[in-house]
Amino acid sequence: MNTAIILAGGVGSRMGVDRPKQFLMVQDKPIIAYCFEIFQKHCDIDKMVVVVSDEWQQYVVEIAHKYGISKICGYAPAGKTRQHSIYNGLKCIDKNASDTDIVIVHDAARPLVSDEIISDCIKGATEYDGAMPVITVKDTVYQSADGSKIDRLLKRSELFAGQAPESFKFKKYYQIHNQVTDEEIENTAGSSEIAFRHGMDVRMVKGSERNLKITTVEDLESFESILKGVK
Repeated sequence: MNTAIILAGGVGSRMGVDRPKQFLMVQDKPIIAYCFEIFQKHCDIDKMVVVVSDEWQQYVVEIAHKYGISKICGYAPAGKTRQHSIYNGLKCIDKNASDTDIVIVHDAARPLVSDEIISDCIKGATEYDGAMPVITVKDTVYQSADGSKIDRLLKRSELFAGQAPESFKFKKYYQIHNQVTDEEIENTAGSSEIAFRHGMDVRMVKGSERNLKITTVEDLESFESILKGVK
């Protein structure tokens, strides 16, 4: 069983709008609906769990009904951090999970992920412990502890920017969350970070510049431009 956790609990504070970014309308459709449709149509995705705050859950239910999203099997409450939200989603899946299940973690604010990336992530988590899409870093990157002087030069050819979805063998990934402290979960920035720290073999697959995460107004404008180009 391959279950996708769709993270829709973010508040979108950097957008400066009156609602979370994943619920903004683009071409008369909420951003989260674009995301739902991709996972709904993917033949290797069996179910979806949506992580969303209580105040927006009914709205998401209505969106799912309107756009014919039938793979949603449950809803989990948003947590105080992104990783807490993931943990809540994992708890929801655990009720009926088997040892061979794969979990795919994706942000509702990434509405342009391709079928190929999803398939590659599932394959990676089947052959190894997990997989995540990455893109190469184009600019020279420097490390600075205080943000005012260069402390270290980093080798650009060895640097990669992570994207979503991130996929994992469910039981191993869930067990880590059950064993670590709440503080470690809170301080985890990326889904694969906690897996790597605890010995899971997470492989990289090819991501895409198109697989953008809508965080800023500029990202939203890029998404709108891409949709117009498709038409």
